Amino acid sequence: MPVDTTAEILERLVAFPSVFTAADYTDVADFAAAHLSDLGFTVHRLPGASPGRAGLFASLGPAGPGGVLLSAHLDVVPVEGQKWTVDPFKMTRRDGRFYGRGTTDMKGFAAAALAAAARARHRPLAAPFKIALSYDEEAGCVGIAEMIGALDRTIGVPDFCFVGEPTSMTVAVGHKGKLSFRIRFEGTAGHSASAPQYANAIHMASEAVAILRRVQDELAIGARDAAFDVPYTTVHVGKLSGGTALNIVPDHATLDFEIRHLAMEDPAAIVACIEAEIAALVGRWRAKHPTVDAVVTPINAYPGLATDPDAEVVRFAFDLGARGPVTKVSYGTEAGFFNDRWKIPTVVCGPGDMMQGHKPDEFVEEAELAACDAMLDRLLDRLAA
Repeated sequence: MPVDTTAEILERLVAFPSVFTAADYTDVADFAAAHLSDLGFTVHRLPGASPGRAGLFASLGPAGPGGVLLSAHLDVVPVEGQKWTVDPFKMTRRDGRFYGRGTTDMKGFAAAALAAAARARHRPLAAPFKIALSYDEEAGCVGIAEMIGALDRTIGVPDFCFVGEPTSMTVAVGHKGKLSFRIRFEGTAGHSASAPQYANAIHMASEAVAILRRVQDELAIGARDAAFDVPYTTVHVGKLSGGTALNIVPDHATLDFEIRHLAMEDPAAIVACIEAEIAALVGRWRAKHPTVDAVVTPINAYPGLATDPDAEVVRFAFDLGARGPVTKVSYGTEAGFFNDRWKIPTVVCGPGDMMQGHKPDEFVEEAELAACDAMLDRLLDRLAA
């Protein structure tokens, strides 16, 4: 029997352990592609740059540009080390909630989109209904960054885009962008009894941490956006490692840091400032240790989102029944890619609360999914008008 309701599809999606750290989780994308193909959608399966990854763009109705795109990611975060009271990969329905990994972030919206697709097959669409399902969002929006260039040549650029991350069905018009980097420090090894004669790479990295904290202090008194809980651009050191033994001066160290920047802030200027400070740090160390070095390498980046609260896409979302007032979310999403690459008016709006995401016993309220279904029904009405 076909699976057509949001609850039925969500149960199927949760059963795929599509953890972004897995070697291969293309089976969940294949399920979605088969579901949409059976409904008459034109489906474009897009393999990832790395093995074991796949996303898709799909469309129903008139071919070409226009219409509305619903966007979701199919990967989830790991469950290891978390104390679940239910099987995280078997959906449990209890007390008006659906429990399982990804129910909130964000297979709930993906299920609602796929269920709306089943209803759309019976509608004479005057404008196309489009769906994007991506991979490795939890790794830093990797999948959509690889997929976005194919949008125009596959299903066409839509008029509007809804990214269904959990916002409790309120309309989010902004979030910060993110850039992450790794700095590899090269010192000189030697016996710790003669430590001052060598270049301690961890000491160099520690000075770099101080530089990053100083940059953070400067940003905290710069541009601000009160819509965010942290209203300024942030710099954060997440990992620092190095050395092999206590009695050996470490000749290497690695530091990972990120910048989460306001849309109004130029991240390139911040990065240039940090790189200049690191270069100056290396120069000071080379005065005594000529072979030392520090190399800054980008790891990942995604753009922020800054949709005008008075934009037509916002009014459109409210007409469909999305909740207000407009808000901004603290977490990153794929929305910035649609707006940045193709200038598609985009909002973030979906069922559930991110406070439930990434936690044991993750759940989404049935009422939230019902509200999402109702919004997508009104969307189908508009596309068929």
